[in-house]
Amino acid sequence: MKVWIAHEEGRALLGPLPEDVEVEVYDGRGDYPSDPATVEFWVPPFLARSKVTAPLRDMASLKAIQLLSAGAEVWVPVVPPHVALCDARGVHTAVTAEWAVGAVIASMRGFDVFARKQTRHEWKVEWTTTAVGKRALIVGAGDIGERVATVLTALGMDVEKVARRERPGVHPIAAIEELLPDFEVVILILPLTEATTGLVDAKFLSRMKDGALLVNAARGPIVDTDALVAEVASGRLRCAVDVVDPEPLPEGHPLWDLEGALITPHAGASVDGTLDRAYAPVGPQIRRFAAGEPLENLVSDGY
Repeated sequence: MKVWIAHEEGRALLGPLPEDVEVEVYDGRGDYPSDPATVEFWVPPFLARSKVTAPLRDMASLKAIQLLSAGAEVWVPVVPPHVALCDARGVHTAVTAEWAVGAVIASMRGFDVFARKQTRHEWKVEWTTTAVGKRALIVGAGDIGERVATVLTALGMDVEKVARRERPGVHPIAAIEELLPDFEVVILILPLTEATTGLVDAKFLSRMKDGALLVNAARGPIVDTDALVAEVASGRLRCAVDVVDPEPLPEGHPLWDLEGALITPHAGASVDGTLDRAYAPVGPQIRRFAAGEPLENLVSDGY
């Protein structure tokens, strides 16, 4: 059985594999290491753009794909029905939640403003707001959303959650327009699907409370960038974004220069130990596949 993985360093992270499993490295660039038609299990690179899915057309024997991240939106439309698509749900929960919480604190306490003053050697106190005692609405109540809720609650915030399905302690997404005006912070941590693309449009933003903060730790196309720029440029809203649309954000884009925008370059999970975390489920998944056992974290309905 042939397996392709995306990183040479990943070999040592797989653990013991059955003798009949052959592992090769293909990082998505250059020539194939061997005939792709003989690959049965594929671990493609991180943050895949559509072009990274191109080898699918040559993988006649492919039966399973194990992603290294939780986002599967690039793969869902193109993976054949007979190929099992599995994400890395839970792998990057802690570090992505850390980014989201850090973005809330940094933006509300004006760290980005002070950083710009530092480059100008300006020692000037600015009065900021605080997360303590404020209300946060988390849009997306999966592993990451629940972790963010736990940390923000510990900081003294009143947290509520929204998800596609209502359940105890979680509002249905249909209630979001009614909820928005009551929160100082709105945090996006949900997958990109047909239903969530463009969810945060001009109407959504107009429902947010004056002075509120929008945090996007999800995917860029969930937010209408032009509508966001208009609201932040007016000074009515602030934003902290790790993802944008388009991405990367072009040089000269108006979002770069807005005083109320804190921007990081899709770096939420780009920290030390990422490969170790990403490959943690890969070895067990390969062993399940080789043994004919059910695979974990199968993607269904885009999630």
